[in-house]
Amino acid sequence: MNCLLIYDIPDDGLRTKIADFCLDYGLDRVQYSAFMGRLNSNHQEELMLKIEEKIGEAAARIDLFPICKQDWRARLSLNQGMEETILDRME
Repeated sequence: MNCLLIYDIPDDGLRTKIADFCLDYGLDRVQYSAFMGRLNSNHQEELMLKIEEKIGEAAARIDLFPICKQDWRARLSLNQGMEETILDRME
């Protein structure tokens, strides 16, 4: 299933580690604090547990949104003069 993971993490080192986790799970960075890709429900839960464990008591906000095909197709997007990203290739 397509997923969007976004975060707001004040600590630079922790933010970098969470980005690495996202990349390890095959997600692609689509903006500075946003990753997109395909994860089954088990991997979604696994990634969020790993992130929760790493964050501990630190200040952070992480949201993972599973996006069904119907909703993905209904999205509105404007990409003008920018490089194509994974978002442009996903269905």
